[in-house]
Amino acid sequence: MIVVGLTGGIGSGKSTIAAMFRELGVPVYNSDERAKHLMNTSKKIRKQLIELFGKKAYLEGNLNRTYIAKKVFNDTDLLEQLNQIVHPVVRKDFLKWTKKQNASYVIQETALLFENNAQELYDSVILITAPKELRIERVLSRDESTKEQIIARMNNQLDDQTKLELADFVIENIDLKTTALKVLEVHEAILNDC
Repeated sequence: MIVVGLTGGIGSGKSTIAAMFRELGVPVYNSDERAKHLMNTSKKIRKQLIELFGKKAYLEGNLNRTYIAKKVFNDTDLLEQLNQIVHPVVRKDFLKWTKKQNASYVIQETALLFENNAQELYDSVILITAPKELRIERVLSRDESTKEQIIARMNNQLDDQTKLELADFVIENIDLKTTALKVLEVHEAILNDC
């Protein structure tokens, strides 16, 4: 089975593209959703996060995402420690999930694929891109972030130019109709490699 990574900067439209692949019958693992789930259910992660952030890491038994986000926002060392706790557990969960899939290929949707130098874990990587202003607009319309917070998050990610050189496929996500055609094209190319 071919394992494909799907990545892109904040607001690029990874979830939209992932949904398009799902519609084509491709199993897609959403790393962010699973990470949130595992941070709430894994005793190992819970223990390590409380050690790292203190008792406020959990509020009424659930992950206090706002508190943790504020803590790691401008602290790259703390963010790295958080990633070192969560990423290995998500990776293990993904591999377990993959074994249960019956498809020519699966996709792992993951925001920080290149930032974590994880590209060698995949047979191929799809990069989703979009103009910076459009990405900011999308994030502003979907959550409570300020423009400054979004730009700060963008600055914590590799720029698209660097990622373009590392990706096997690139889907520019501006117009949904054009994007859907490109998804189909990439899907067929991956199936040809199966």
